[in-house]
Parts: sequence; structure tokens; C-alpha cells
Amino acid sequence: MKRSEAREYAWEDFGDARLGDARRTGRVVSMATAAYERPAGRVLQVFQTSADRQGAYDFLANRSCPAEALVAALGQSTARRCDGLSRAYASVDGSSVSLVDRTGKKGFGRIGSTKSGGRGLKVVTAYAIDPEGVPVGVLDQQWWARKSGRKRHNCHSRKLEDKETQHWINALQDSRDRVEEHAPHTQLCFLLDRENDRRHCLTWLGDSGAMYIVRSCFNRRLDAMDKRYLIEELGEVAATHEYRLQVIGGPKRTARLAKMAVRTVRVRLRLRDQWRKKTESFETTVVETREEGTCPLGESPIAWRLLTNQPVLTGANADEVIEAYALRWRIEEFHRTWKSGACNIEDSQLRDGPAMIKWAIIMAAAAARIERIKVLSREQPGLPASHVFNPYEVRAIILMKRKYKKRTETISDAMPTLAQATYWLAELGGYTGKSSGGPPGSTNIRRGLDFIRPAAIAIETIENEGKLR
Repeated sequence: MKRSEAREYAWEDFGDARLGDARRTGRVVSMATAAYERPAGRVLQVFQTSADRQGAYDFLANRSCPAEALVAALGQSTARRCDGLSRAYASVDGSSVSLVDRTGKKGFGRIGSTKSGGRGLKVVTAYAIDPEGVPVGVLDQQWWARKSGRKRHNCHSRKLEDKETQHWINALQDSRDRVEEHAPHTQLCFLLDRENDRRHCLTWLGDSGAMYIVRSCFNRRLDAMDKRYLIEELGEVAATHEYRLQVIGGPKRTARLAKMAVRTVRVRLRLRDQWRKKTESFETTVVETREEGTCPLGESPIAWRLLTNQPVLTGANADEVIEAYALRWRIEEFHRTWKSGACNIEDSQLRDGPAMIKWAIIMAAAAARIERIKVLSREQPGLPASHVFNPYEVRAIILMKRKYKKRTETISDAMPTLAQATYWLAELGGYTGKSSGGPPGSTNIRRGLDFIRPAAIAIETIENEGKLR
């Protein structure tokens, strides 16, 4: 019997997990296969038989199967998929997974404000993206539970290893190591949001030589004799060029065609180490894109101030930096699909922190696959559906669409494009077209996969038994 695409993906993602026993590796591959076929937040929603559910619970509770081994296997798989790309981007971002813990005995920690009393886990994810903006997969995750009690305000007087910043640096280091080992000819560039405009992160980026684009958060002092600051320096630089940006309206933003001015400057920032009472220099290029002359009264102008070590010699180079940083948003879409969209890990009712982390890692791989299907259908719509779906899934999509088609539609047996198959799948999952508010999203795609899954399994079973010609 041919393995389904879901099982092939599962073997690719977790088949190299070092768990001390081949049977444990086989179990996690089996769990990942079911998760890819039926993503959901609760274990009982994913597994259809009591034996599979019990096997999953036993694996998650087994302390001999560490979460770090699953992350390492998944990260290596993603790095191998990067091989062949001249460049890959790693969007690194932190998030909180909110979980139910009324007794405070599940091994979770404090999230959100102290006053809100939220419980859950913290995680930093490195998410690989190709230059076209198509997700590749999860390169690394760092998990931890915050200690209970009041928030500490003495961060400047603590060592790096005592700060949450250490988790970010671990994610950067592990991601870089995996790509260097498994995709040695691929250039990795980190995309980092404002919370990474920290001395420790910037120092690591400078010392490691890794490529980066970091959104600046602070008006840092320049390492110069006169007391000049970054924003002051940018204010004296003439714009290299302008471009127009179509702004979509929202609750706090007016739809408009914004005029954006681009400036670049090479600077040496002054980074202060309050622990050692020393300062150090950080040389970087700043690319700023700022709205000028089109911002409505009462709104803040659109502005990005980006730090990078990419060569910026021309206006085209600056545009490449801005366009690359725009890909960072892919990780926000991944978080939505993973946490509360198609995979719903925040619905989990597991009663143990380590078990919850392992389950969330498996579902992160499932969320990455769903996001890849969604983005590929938008960015490369002309690909054949077989590029993502296995033959049984394609046939099931065609059969189910033919059964529930409109009277004016004609559905042939020819291989549909990826965009067409994804659209049909989303329709089967409840998508209603433009009235849904945009192109098919991850939740409707997941519902469509749930809908066609029994048909795909039936077609595969009947064909392999020789009863379907």
C-alpha cells in the first residue's frame, strides 16, 4: 500500500527524531500523520480509535520522549527543504499560548499582565520562508513557563542567562546551525520585530555574522563624540526616492494611497551594558521608509526604521530590504492558524506542561503545512494540484465538488490547478467567495480537508484492494 502524502510529510518531519527507541519514533510519526489529516486542538478530535488515543496520551506523558528531540527533527526537516534556495528568511517571533489551568497545578506559567491572571506557556518560533514568500516550515521553537508572581523590573541588573532574551538567542543560534548543516549553500537572513532591538540580540547578530533585518524600536544614541541620536541623524538625510503604497482601511486607519519616502544611512550605534558598566559599538545600515504628506489628521504616519547588514548601495537595494521585511508577517498568519484557527491548540485540555509542549510542536508542523497550501495557492496558482495534494485527495476533491457543484458549473476529471483545487476545498469547508472577506483562509481549508478525508481514504483503500479500476 502506498503511503499517503500526510504520512510522507510526517516521516520527513519527525522520522529522524532521536527518542531512544524506534517504536517511539514510529508513534510520533503516526501521531503527526493523524494531525496532518485531521488538525485539531484536542487529542480525542484527532485520533479516531481508542487505541490511537491511548497511544498518543502515553507518548505525550513519557518523560523519555523530550520535546527538544521533536523540535530538532522538525527543524532539520525544514532546513533540508531550504537546500537549493539561494536565500531563505527566518521570521523569528514570540507568542503566548493561553491554556486553562484553574488549579495552577498543570506546570504552566504566567502570561499577559499580572492583574489578568492568565496562565499558559511562552514560545519563540523561527519560521522559514522562501524568497517568494511561501512558508517552508518551522526551524526552531524555544518553550518556557514564566514563574508566578509580580513582574520583575530589574532586567538591567540580571545576567543574560537569567533573562527571557536567552530564549531568543537560542532560537537564532539553533536555526542558523541547522541551515548551515543541512543547507550549506543557502544564505539565511533573520527577520526580527521591534522586541529584538535589544543589546544582547544585536550583539549576537554582529558577532555571529548572520544576515539580519531588525525593526528599530529605540532612538539610540550614536557612538560619536557629539551627543547625536539615530532619529536626529535620519532627519538630516535626504530621501533617496519615493514610492506609493496602497493602504487598506481598518478600525484605526483610513484607506489611502500613501506616499512613502526612503532614506538610508550607515551608523555606529552605542549599546550600553549596564551589567558590566560598559558601552560597545554596533555598526549597521539603517533603511527608513516613512509616509510623508498623505497621513490623515489624527493618525500616525506609516513608518518602518530597519537595521540591516545587507549591502544597501542603491535605492533598489533599499527596496529589497523593505520588501524582505514585509515577509515577516507570515509568522503572524502561522500563529493564527496554529493557536486559534485551523489547529486550535489553545483548546487543548492536557494536564501537563511537557505533554502540552510536545502536542503543540506536532500541531505546529500541521499548521505550517496548511499555511504552505494557502500561500502557494495565492502566489503560484498555476501549479498542478498534485504539487500539494496526493492523488487520492485530488480525486476526492473533484468527486465532492462535482456532487455539490452549482447547476451552472462543469467539473471535469482533468488535473485542476492548485488555486482551483484549494478554492473547491475551501468551498466544501464553508467558504462563500468574496462575501467571506477575502481569499480562502486556513480555517476553511482545514474544514475542507476534514470533509474530503473520508472519501480520499475510501478511494485509496478500494484501489489498493484491487476493486477500483
